[in-house]
Amino acid sequence: MIVELASSRSRGAVLVSLHHGAERLLASIPQSLPLLALRIGLAVPFFKSGLTKWDGFLTLSTGARYLFEQEFKLHIFGNQFPYPMPLTMAAAAGIAELVFPVLLVLGIFTRYAALGLLAMTAVIQLTIPDGWANFHLPWAAMALTLVVYGGGRIALDPLVKLRRD
Repeated sequence: MIVELASSRSRGAVLVSLHHGAERLLASIPQSLPLLALRIGLAVPFFKSGLTKWDGFLTLSTGARYLFEQEFKLHIFGNQFPYPMPLTMAAAAGIAELVFPVLLVLGIFTRYAALGLLAMTAVIQLTIPDGWANFHLPWAAMALTLVVYGGGRIALDPLVKLRRD
């Protein structure tokens, strides 16, 4: 009985020791690595979407024109409203979906690019309310994290110093 008790205590001590070792190892991962992963993870779906909006340099695709003029509606307070200036909105969305992801991946003006994608996610949520759980919530969480923490050290942001006069 005493041998079994001592044996179970030593197993418990080994498990606690393994747990603490794993905690130290995980805590040693530089914060810049998950921030880089977030930047890339958020950039990819927006960049891919941006590519579908163009048929050439600043030429909106017929699909983008149709969606913004005919299909997309803003769902606000139980009502549906057409997009104001749909072609302007389509062009702005297409440009933003290409520029913001590039800025994120490079880590230039990371907080502003993430804030822009967070705002776009809010508009997308108003347009496609059923997508919140699978897409919009994770996008918003990633963007908000980047707004708060920035791009980390694996980014060009630290190299871009704005002068204060």
